[in-house]
Amino acid sequence: MKDITKKYTNEEVTVVWKPHVCVHSEICFHGLAAVFNPNQQPWINIQGADTERIIAQVKQCPSGALSYYLNSEADTATGQAPDITAESIVEPLPNGPLLVYGNIVVKDADGHEKHRSKVTAFCRCGASSNKPYCDGTHTKINFSDKS
Repeated sequence: MKDITKKYTNEEVTVVWKPHVCVHSEICFHGLAAVFNPNQQPWINIQGADTERIIAQVKQCPSGALSYYLNSEADTATGQAPDITAESIVEPLPNGPLLVYGNIVVKDADGHEKHRSKVTAFCRCGASSNKPYCDGTHTKINFSDKS
């Protein structure tokens, strides 16, 4: 897929969409359909809500395909927007797996790569039969962060 970046702006905020990063979780659509509607062209209606609601919804994007910047943050001399990159988030669940949100590549011991998106759960208890991924065994063995 081409490395396309699209921008949608109002007077206060610019929403940046990187389709090659999108995992189509539909969180944006289900959370704020007045702005994010894949059944319309263009699919982002930046006038559909106020800036605060748009920013709050963009922050829910699990892949980082949607991001934003305040127009006041753009360099007034050059008109350049701040550099925006997609991020992954890592979160250890209490007494459970390590969750990684976003697009990642998992390389096994033999060098084979698997591309993962959305949320990937990695085993922390050591008892999964599907390592490195969690299979829920931590619940059966009463895994605890304190052990």
